[in-house]
Amino acid sequence: MKKSRAVITLLLTIVLTGLLLFTAAVGWGENASGAAKNIKLGLDLAGGVSITYQAVGEETPSSEDMSDTIYKLQKRVEGYSTEAEVYQEGADRINIEIPGVTDANSILEELGKPGSLEFRDQSGTVVLEGTDVADASAGSRSDDMGNREYVVDLVLTDEGAKKFADATEANVGRTISIVYDEEVISAPTVNQAIGNGRAEISGNFTFESAEQLASTIRIGTLSLELQELRSNVVGAKLGEEAIATSLRAGIIGFILVLIFMIAAYRVMGLAAGIALTSYVGLVIGLLNGFEMTLTLPGIAGIVLSIGMAVDANVIIFARIREELAAGKSVKSSMKIGFQKALSAIVDGNITTLIAALVLSLKGSGSVKGFAQTLALGIVVSMFTALVVTRLVLNAFYALGLQDVKLFGVANERKVIDFLGKKKICFIASLAVIAVGLVVMAVNGGMGKGMLAYSLEFQGGTSTTVEFNEDMSIEQIDAQVVPVVSEVTGDNDIQTQKVAGTNQVIIKTKELELAKREELNTKLADAFGVDQTTITAENISGAISKEVKNDAIVAVIIATICMLIYIWIRFKDVRFATSAVAALLHDVLVVLAFYAVARVSVGNTFIACMLTIVGYSINATIVIFDRIRENMADMKRKDTLEGVVNASITQTLTRSIYTSLTTFVMVAVLFVLGVASIKEFALPLMVGIVCGAYSSVCITGALWYMMKTKIVSKEEAK
Repeated sequence: MKKSRAVITLLLTIVLTGLLLFTAAVGWGENASGAAKNIKLGLDLAGGVSITYQAVGEETPSSEDMSDTIYKLQKRVEGYSTEAEVYQEGADRINIEIPGVTDANSILEELGKPGSLEFRDQSGTVVLEGTDVADASAGSRSDDMGNREYVVDLVLTDEGAKKFADATEANVGRTISIVYDEEVISAPTVNQAIGNGRAEISGNFTFESAEQLASTIRIGTLSLELQELRSNVVGAKLGEEAIATSLRAGIIGFILVLIFMIAAYRVMGLAAGIALTSYVGLVIGLLNGFEMTLTLPGIAGIVLSIGMAVDANVIIFARIREELAAGKSVKSSMKIGFQKALSAIVDGNITTLIAALVLSLKGSGSVKGFAQTLALGIVVSMFTALVVTRLVLNAFYALGLQDVKLFGVANERKVIDFLGKKKICFIASLAVIAVGLVVMAVNGGMGKGMLAYSLEFQGGTSTTVEFNEDMSIEQIDAQVVPVVSEVTGDNDIQTQKVAGTNQVIIKTKELELAKREELNTKLADAFGVDQTTITAENISGAISKEVKNDAIVAVIIATICMLIYIWIRFKDVRFATSAVAALLHDVLVVLAFYAVARVSVGNTFIACMLTIVGYSINATIVIFDRIRENMADMKRKDTLEGVVNASITQTLTRSIYTSLTTFVMVAVLFVLGVASIKEFALPLMVGIVCGAYSSVCITGALWYMMKTKIVSKEEAK
């Protein structure tokens, strides 16, 4: 690269990075106008609309019908935000909370009134009910003239497919009306018998009208008919202080990481600093561009992807220093360093990206939100590490920064006998996991619950209080929450303001009648509220059984996909098996921490576990990549045990540096954050340490044991 071109490249990179940061920075504050202003924040960070529906009918709905309706509504409102929450209130009410919006009426109009849906033939006979429809969506096709026309695609349940086959066969040439709340919303003509469970409604649709019809059909497929009871605009669960402290902590942590990278890697660290800064700006801009909803779980995804961005740079720089130590020139070392680092970076990121994509497609709620931000972060981190860092580093070299001292040379490290200590590590890990399982069993036997499940998991009581003044979230946290905690004997308390009123919604563990009355009295004595205006209802967990099942299924599928990818890339199923075993080890150790420390298990629990899964698999891939490379260069005098020990030793600096930088960012969040942030950051810190330990002390040893004890068919030949 010529000097003039290097100057232009460097200036353009710095200017573009500065512009990205500026557009993000001016987005914060009251007079915000930049990209960050338009990032959607979740209920925990910004509040939204709360709508309560009540089941129509004299009889109390069954738990099965309520559960089915809640799950379908959860899927429906994810169109507004992946972080929307749907949960049961009382025996026959369902509450929906949608973040990032303030106009309840517009949401109600778009969402529609969940009512009864029927398909009737011309004699008025019901041939199909709403519950026979599995899904409805707007689509498009080309007509006979090649023009695009919009349609509504229907997918029926197995039972619905049989009913529809009989109905369409008996009504060819006639209309079958779709009736919603006794109003005909569409009356398509049957052109032929339809027996495959899929139907298409055509007509003079625009995309909007097709989507509106599909939306009405979807909302009419609920097991229950619902009517709106009330709607409110609610405030953030965490308040402005949580956002401000998290932002401040993020900036401080990021600056500390940049200082560390420059101190450790000199010129290369400075190049990484510019690339990582551009990463932050790009992520903020893309969060706005893709209209993603940012919550605490989403922040977890970004933290993990920042860690992976740092990791990619550390891998590259370690390779460059190794080449310099071998006597190669700076220019040659840079070229070879990027080439040799590529496979580890690509494999690690793609493996995590596979998990993110599966979780995004199969997960629900916060799982989907976490996966989307993680996937975005992975793609951006790969781009900044492999493209931006390389451009900046080449520009520095062209400008005359070519002295080896500015880059540093890898020191010859004595090979550490990690495999010789494998039994100690295995026993220690099994002991920690066993302690966790025993504590869970004891807690369960004592009736405390195996884990400290939060409101999101087990539900509780929602109390609405009309105060005499408009209290801020900070005032509520400082004055009201301690009073509530004194009555409940529990710190798991969530509060939300109702916009435009003095009302505050207080969610606690389930309270019996005596406790409710005691709470009412305490609030009246402390704040002078009118007890007759206080209302309370039991609520279900915001994380329904179906959402939990979706998360479990998604994780299982993601794990299988990662296993297959590693198997194909490394051409040895033992690499994949030991990677998944180490992943399971990390999850169980962190679960043990949750059990022993009684850290609240809520929405952030799922995000924390998923973050650890991504972190664990990425750290393992780096070591396996080095083992694979060293095995290809094995000499006769080399032993397999020596190769594994050497590979772990060679990547030890990377393991320490990546873990340290990620740990620092989360630790600053823990130190500066509010209580809910600390609750989220603490187990994440444990997971980072555990992931570093397992990648160094467990994975290589597991693979070695399987390699020496289990011989493949190819090796036997």
